[in-house]
Amino acid sequence: MTKRQKHKISLRKQPIQARSNQLIAAILEAAVQVLEKEGAQRFTTARVAEKAGVSVGSLYQYFPNKAAILFRLQSDEWRQTSELLNGILEKAEKPPLERLRILVHAFIRSECDEAKMRIALSDAAPLYRDAPEAQEIRVSGNRAFQAFMQEALPAASETARALAGDLITTTLSAVGKSFSESPRTAAEIAAYADAMSDMFCAYLKDPSAAGSAKPRLRTRRR
Repeated sequence: MTKRQKHKISLRKQPIQARSNQLIAAILEAAVQVLEKEGAQRFTTARVAEKAGVSVGSLYQYFPNKAAILFRLQSDEWRQTSELLNGILEKAEKPPLERLRILVHAFIRSECDEAKMRIALSDAAPLYRDAPEAQEIRVSGNRAFQAFMQEALPAASETARALAGDLITTTLSAVGKSFSESPRTAAEIAAYADAMSDMFCAYLKDPSAAGSAKPRLRTRRR
């Protein structure tokens, strides 16, 4: 069995001068345009360099391969989403369930607004998802939600909080992805986010109900 090749996804060198930062910004902007037009399968460094109006050699000064460019786009998207959601979760002046509602609405809107790019990046994920850098970002992104779960379920055990948190984040991510794959109106987004919020809030009010509920056997009437 062959091992999956791990691509180098870190920047080849860090930009110091303003001109270097401008070059990286131009490459990333071009990469977004190429990814949206061509998709992950036809995404190449040559196409990005051509779109950015730079030589492939200039591109390789900073990005060793296309996986590095795609990971940078993905990590920027993760960071922006994390900053948005963490800002909501950390507003301690609002009750936890109110924060959760705001978070669900913000997340679903974000998924729909960025659907085309997110789908393309998802297709490219095998190039970088096993890299240490990607794992580090995912771990750091979970910390704020873990702290929020301690507020939302202060009397629950650590195991129960972890289960509830995993259920919410996994459901939110999977359902948000599925929902955003089709064009949605603002009204549809709001209605869907309200329904998801109701479901999550009901669960957090009584998380034991979901785990303790036993299926009922239907008896056939004679």
